[in-house]
Amino acid sequence: MRRIWAPLIFGIVGCAILIGLGVWQIKRLAWKESMLAEMQSRIDAAPVPLPAQVDPSMKYDPVWVNGTTSGPEIMVVSGSRETGGGYQVITAFDTDDGPRILLDRGFLPEDHRREKRPPVALTVVGNLHWPAEKSSTTPDPNLDENIWFARDVPAMARALGTEPIMVVAAEIRGDTQGITPVPLGVEGIPNNHLEYAVTWFMLAAVWAGMTVGLIWRIRRKQY
Repeated sequence: MRRIWAPLIFGIVGCAILIGLGVWQIKRLAWKESMLAEMQSRIDAAPVPLPAQVDPSMKYDPVWVNGTTSGPEIMVVSGSRETGGGYQVITAFDTDDGPRILLDRGFLPEDHRREKRPPVALTVVGNLHWPAEKSSTTPDPNLDENIWFARDVPAMARALGTEPIMVVAAEIRGDTQGITPVPLGVEGIPNNHLEYAVTWFMLAAVWAGMTVGLIWRIRRKQY
């Protein structure tokens, strides 16, 4: 009988730890869903004119701006299964009564990249954004081809001579010049806590099964 105590205690402790991790992921799931709902609610709020003072704490705030596109465009590699390959078009935007900012106009298919897009007056409804897309593994932009691999607001602002403020267009009134707005949303934000929880619970079940099997083999040898 004494020989089964060690594996039994080891099995119980292991199962308790794994189940605890699963429960923790369930709590994280509830927290993440609440956070995403709050974020989407903020994105969907009624837009206001671009404030005189803007900072990253206002990320996702909805605004509207009038102005004119100007200067060169920045092409950020983008695409999906539905749209195919292409670019997210970032341009300088001279607002009528405020600063020169970055405007994420939306998605442009690969075939239209080299088309001429002269300055155009637009009214834009969108959201302030400072994307956290650049990481240590993100390639540097190919400046010769004007191809970027992440939206980096400070670097793009320096490149286009704007304030480090980006508005991501949700709706554009005026000539879109073949560019389709890609509104902000929470759909692309990972939320894998349910999968993690199921994994921990399955590991707990496997651990329990292995513990039972080990104890059964020990007892069998005793007889």
